[in-house]
Amino acid sequence: MSIYRIAHLSDPHLPPPAGAFGWKDVFTKRLLSRIAWRKKRKVHRPEVLAALIADLKAAAPDHVVISGDLTNFASHTEIAAATAWLKSLGSERDFTVSPGNHDALAGAGGPERFAPWTPWLGDAGETVFPQVRLRGPAAIFNLCSAVPTAPHLATGRLGNDQLQRLDAALADPAYADRFRIVVLHHPPHKGAVSKRKALDDQEALRAVLAKHGADLILHGHAHEALVGSVPGPNGSAIPVLGVPSASAKPSGHSPARWHSIEIEDHQARIVVRGIEPGREGLAELGRYSLADLT
Repeated sequence: MSIYRIAHLSDPHLPPPAGAFGWKDVFTKRLLSRIAWRKKRKVHRPEVLAALIADLKAAAPDHVVISGDLTNFASHTEIAAATAWLKSLGSERDFTVSPGNHDALAGAGGPERFAPWTPWLGDAGETVFPQVRLRGPAAIFNLCSAVPTAPHLATGRLGNDQLQRLDAALADPAYADRFRIVVLHHPPHKGAVSKRKALDDQEALRAVLAKHGADLILHGHAHEALVGSVPGPNGSAIPVLGVPSASAKPSGHSPARWHSIEIEDHQARIVVRGIEPGREGLAELGRYSLADLT
């Protein structure tokens, strides 16, 4: 059986285009985010993201997963600019996007806010989550934990309806022989981020995963390289992997990194590529088997 490669990157935080912040936004949470961006723009650099994307394209993965925070203020102008960026990467069928909290920073709630990204959310042609994409030997369960929150909070929530649909999807025997990957922005395990950034209904998600299992969970949000696990059925453990921001320069933060997930015979190896401080460009930082984590 040939190797199927899925690339994972997250939190690109694309530079806000002109007009991304308007006078009406001073009365919303976007004002706080705009103030914070003055500092963050020194960390999230477009040239770093361009180098990472070039490195990723050179590796020619079969599919790419982006786990959220393409934008900063979630304005219509930013959503449009992020849509143009996604189109520049290649065919939408080769990319899956799971929205992040910055993509839902302010404005009306509900997944319909991501309508411009519909082709990258799944194959159903709609904004309902979860969506399941079948790619090679994998079944990718794309969740959305992005919801508007109060100032100074960056929490996420899946909601009962989405969790019930995930419960049914993971129980579907049509996916039983697939390598099942669950994708969301917020980490699903305890202690990965502070309470003000955590997934509010993570216990309910873990209950679904403990019931039906999965082979791998991918997330972003923490801006760090994280390795963890959540309980699976019958005492098993489901590995959880997070990556740093794809645009972060090495300046006291975890520098930009992406993972290549190489699936073969229902097993997976992880190849880690990213910026190594003191070295120009991106390089391989290591590789390991998922079996080593559980």
